[in-house]
Amino acid sequence: QVQLSESGGGSVQAGGSLTLSCAASGHTHASHNCMGWFRQAPGMEREGVAATYLDGSRTYYADSVKGRFTISPDNAKRTIELQLNSLKPEDTAMYYCAAAWDCYSASWYSRGQYKAWGQGTQVTVSA
Repeated sequence: QVQLSESGGGSVQAGGSLTLSCAASGHTHASHNCMGWFRQAPGMEREGVAATYLDGSRTYYADSVKGRFTISPDNAKRTIELQLNSLKPEDTAMYYCAAAWDCYSASWYSRGQYKAWGQGTQVTVSA
């Protein structure tokens, strides 16, 4: 079983940047090859933001963040980071990292295939 823990959230003004990190512990090897970032705003469904294979072979982004967010894998540590640039107030949400055996390209954003989740880190963007 792998445990995930996010860090790096905070409050910024619109146009600002943040870097989110996800630390993995436990049985990290042979437990997951895909990791992703999801976010959930109050009263909204949790949605996929980005995902990547840990070997960096493919990455996926939600249309709403393409060109602004960058997901980076660290295969040696079996973990990921998310660079958030040009932040907008609508990016305000709790951000979660998650791990899955495979990204399953066409459905990388499906929550059900991710078996391990962190507790989340809050990102707040003010206008």
